[in-house]
Amino acid sequence: MIDADVAIVGAGAAGLSLAHWLSVLSGPAGSPSVVLLDAPEGPLRPPRRTWCFWEHGPGPYDAAVTASWQRLEVHGPRGERVDGGIAPLRYKMVRSDDFEALVARVLDGHGVVRRVEATVDAVHDAPGGSEIHGRAADGSPLALRARWAFDSRPLEVPPPARTTLLQHFRGWFVRTRRPAFAPDTVGLMDFRTPQPDRGLSFGYVLPTGRHEALVEYTEFSPAVLADGAYDDALRHYTEDVLRLGPFERLGTESGVIPMTDASFARRTGDSTFRIGVAGGATRPSTGYSFAATQRQARAVAAALHAGRRPVPPPPHPARSRAMDAVMLRALDAGRVDGAEFFLRLFRGVPPRRLLRFLDGRTRLHEDLSIGLHVPFLPMLRTAAELPRLPRRPQSGA
Repeated sequence: MIDADVAIVGAGAAGLSLAHWLSVLSGPAGSPSVVLLDAPEGPLRPPRRTWCFWEHGPGPYDAAVTASWQRLEVHGPRGERVDGGIAPLRYKMVRSDDFEALVARVLDGHGVVRRVEATVDAVHDAPGGSEIHGRAADGSPLALRARWAFDSRPLEVPPPARTTLLQHFRGWFVRTRRPAFAPDTVGLMDFRTPQPDRGLSFGYVLPTGRHEALVEYTEFSPAVLADGAYDDALRHYTEDVLRLGPFERLGTESGVIPMTDASFARRTGDSTFRIGVAGGATRPSTGYSFAATQRQARAVAAALHAGRRPVPPPPHPARSRAMDAVMLRALDAGRVDGAEFFLRLFRGVPPRRLLRFLDGRTRLHEDLSIGLHVPFLPMLRTAAELPRLPRRPQSGA
């Protein structure tokens, strides 16, 4: 039996972030002993991916940032272009391999966190704390007792929800022969893509130079596409919309992110908690989760160092979740045109304020002013019906 003050289950973004903040923060209670349980190589390891977020100026992970930008642009379905600066914010891209390497260096330097490769089968409360059971990398049984346990593994069964859409995407890392990208500007949403019958689609361009970029095709819709449909959509977008000319494909990334108004339990026992996406860190209206994961992890680490009960805080304010529930339902019901909805927001709201809104950091009067730029009657009708709608079970992740 391994004993520790803190057990972190899973070494994806949430688990590594909590381990990072537990290492770098200090407090009057001293540094707790921490065990980070990471799945062995195989299907339980999180796939390589790219995370994007925005923050004021320098941040703790800048050494792992692939690129950052201070201008955003949006294209409407008929080619309308809206762009603007977001200074002093910076929109940043981090690749998971670089993030893991940076956090590993921090953990090695502080010596607070012990890493153990194991497949975890169960996490549950026990007298005086929490117990974790699983199998070590060599297949032998593993048991760990901790005062506090933080589980970041994906949920097997999502919580019941009134509305769930999927954000599903595929991206190509490309290198073009001719200069094709503006390296200071992110193409955040480009609606010059064929729109699905239900939901919306857009292109997304993250340039890392004049010749290099991550180019993605993304849909918000009820179901994923057949595998070849993503490549067909990307060929159309790169050839017919962006007109990149000849290019080399350097790599691929893809993913599926649930966008749901489900209520995620952050506490599953007296000493056992969920963090990250499993604890509701994904913003329902956008699919972003990295910044909320950082806020949650830092708050938990600060509570532990101060000797307080480390209940993870809500990743997003209640008002933001309520507005997201209305938007998701209106989009799913077809009451609003998704492309026009987002285009109106970017036309009418300064981009820096809109990013603050999407991060849940605006005040009530700012939210009300932003609400002037959305279709009023469809949103009002949707808000009125939401309390009467049942939350239904969802299929497994």
